Amino acid sequence: MSSRIARFAPVAVLVLSALVACGQSVSSENAAAVAGRDEAAKLAAPAESDMMSSRQVGFAAAPSPEASQPGGQLPPSTSMQPGSSAESMIIRTGSASLEVDSLELAIAAVQRIAASVGGWVGNTSLSSGDYEVRRATLELKIPASRYDEALAGLTPIGKVESVSSNAEDVGEEFVDLTARTTNARRLEERLITLLATRTGKLEDVLNVERELARVREEIERYDGRLRYLRSRIATSTLSVTVHERAPLVSVSPGENVIGEAFKDAWRNFVRFTAALIASLGTLIPLLALVVLAALGWRKFGAPRFAMRVRTVKEEKSASEK
Repeated sequence: MSSRIARFAPVAVLVLSALVACGQSVSSENAAAVAGRDEAAKLAAPAESDMMSSRQVGFAAAPSPEASQPGGQLPPSTSMQPGSSAESMIIRTGSASLEVDSLELAIAAVQRIAASVGGWVGNTSLSSGDYEVRRATLELKIPASRYDEALAGLTPIGKVESVSSNAEDVGEEFVDLTARTTNARRLEERLITLLATRTGKLEDVLNVERELARVREEIERYDGRLRYLRSRIATSTLSVTVHERAPLVSVSPGENVIGEAFKDAWRNFVRFTAALIASLGTLIPLLALVVLAALGWRKFGAPRFAMRVRTVKEEKSASEK
């Protein structure tokens, strides 16, 4: 029995050695696979973080050129907290028309309203004349949060004839531009790093510089549009038109009704005389033809007609006898 075990002992040792070697190779392959997955995860992490930041960019406003920091980081003053009011992404514009007793007093009252709500008067136009109602149009630039207050302050000035308000939601465009700006700044950083470490051909360096110039141009365009949207969102525009009442005796102010009546009578007389003179070109030839026909009848037709009548009478009297 012991001899048999002694014969099979070397075989058993070889089998156990083979099994241990196989287990070590499998464990090394698993370790390599795990290491490969970890390395891939590390490489994919920046891209995933870029995607997450692009999705969450709606919670942060794009930095202005004055406040932007190197590396595309946003300063704390321009950040927007999640859950902030969507009203800040709305551009409000409106117009109103008022009938007033005095144009000068109404203009002064509208200017006081603009100053009381922290705004100012932008464009102003005034029209007046001898035959038109005096009117003025004032464009008010007021804080968006006090737009309704300014609109309500127009009622005491005069009779409000019409009011219209428009609200344009630019939240989607704002978020999209913010995301584009953030991604463009990241690309700018990478191009700067690549340009600093590039030691290849001159053509490759020039290509990188051209791409960097294009990216910076896009960033400036996005920043300009974002600044414009911020200014329009923060400040609302209200166009106010005020005009005086039209006179009761005439539609056009400054018009003399009696004098206009005499003028209309004279115009009608002149028109009638002109029409009569123009009709003479037709009446005179017709009268000439009538006169000629009358003369011809008197000279040729009347004697014959009289002779015939006399003949008929003589025949009738002779037959009676």
